[in-house]
Amino acid sequence: MTRSRARARVADIHALASALPHVTVYDPESSTPVYQVGGKSFVFFRTPRPDAVDPVTGERYADVVVFWVADFGAKEALVQDESTPFFTTPHFDGHPSVLLRLSRLHELTRAELAEVIEDAWLAQASARRGRVYLEGPDHITD
Repeated sequence: MTRSRARARVADIHALASALPHVTVYDPESSTPVYQVGGKSFVFFRTPRPDAVDPVTGERYADVVVFWVADFGAKEALVQDESTPFFTTPHFDGHPSVLLRLSRLHELTRAELAEVIEDAWLAQASARRGRVYLEGPDHITD
C-alpha cells in the first residue's frame, strides 16, 4: 500500500497534530487529548455527550473527534459531501468545526487526514504563524 493510499489510523491523528509547530497537548495520556496552537484548540477528542447519538439506536457516540475548519463554507462542504465521514450536531451549529467518529476514520487516507489536521491548525494559528508555516518547507501534507 503506498503512502497516499494508506488508511488513516488513530495514531496518525496524534502524530500529525503533534508534528505541527507550536502545538501544546493537554491531557496527552487520557483518551480525550486536546491539541492547541496559541491556546486555541484545533483537534480534540470528545467525551460522550447527549448531542452526539446514533440516529437509529439512540446510543451515544463515544468515539468523536472535533476538527476546526477555516469557515462555515468549509464545514458545509465537508459535512454535505457524502463521500466523507464528517458530520455535525445541533450543538455545533454556529461553530466552525466538523466531527468524525473514530469508527469511520479508516474511510480517510492518511493524506486526507493530514490535510484536515493541517487546515484545522491553520484555522486556529495566528496569521503570522500560519504564514511562516506555509512559507516553510515542512508541511505535513507534503
